[in-house]
Amino acid sequence: MKIKRVLAWISRANRYAEEVYNAPYRAAIARARREEDDLFMLLVFSEMMGVPNPASYYTLELQPLLLERFHDWHQRMGMEHSPLDHFRCC
Repeated sequence: MKIKRVLAWISRANRYAEEVYNAPYRAAIARARREEDDLFMLLVFSEMMGVPNPASYYTLELQPLLLERFHDWHQRMGMEHSPLDHFRCC
């Protein structure tokens, strides 16, 4: 019985310590999540409305780096070959 009370107290103390530690970062994490959601919505709706993606020009230089990771990605997703007809990596 005494062990259960001690374990319950340790559990409550642990939750309290986590809350105190994480409290200063909650606002920053929420702001970063909102900014990601806003960017995603902008890209999706601009694509849907026929507006070209403004980031494609600036991310063109990342293509060689992403090409190496693309092959690993499509194999992890269970696709033997690239799912894009015009983009062969295998």
